Amino acid sequence: MTEAKAKIARQFVEAIPHARALGMRIDDIGEGRCLLSMDYDLRFVGDPATGVIHGGAVFALLDTACGAAVMLHPAAPAGTATLDLRVDYMRPATPGQRILAEAVCYNMTRTVAFIRANARDEDAGRPVATATGAFTIESARGPERAARR
Repeated sequence: MTEAKAKIARQFVEAIPHARALGMRIDDIGEGRCLLSMDYDLRFVGDPATGVIHGGAVFALLDTACGAAVMLHPAAPAGTATLDLRVDYMRPATPGQRILAEAVCYNMTRTVAFIRANARDEDAGRPVATATGAFTIESARGPERAARR
């Protein structure tokens, strides 16, 4: 993978306001693959009685990891957006632990990228959540291609 693609992935994550607000960071990247993490933060707790991070924060982490994985695919689209993302929550994340989300872009057509992802906490045992999704592919050629259809 080129340094240019790594730079694009970092810019992609840093440009998303909620990714910055949640403190997401890229831990590892590869071709069509991204590992993001988010530190435990009391601001994101969904249930104060248990200290468990809200499912919406886990969803946002998975969604962002998936989008970055699309951007890192060897076909390297100019941009992407979520078409569909199904998240299955398996268990609550362990309070106090960082959450990691790893996404892989496993198939890409002319217009849609397909993703699988999982989120886990630092115990790295069973997953906290799994996801499958479809993302748009924006061609580097831009709107003129769409106008010819």
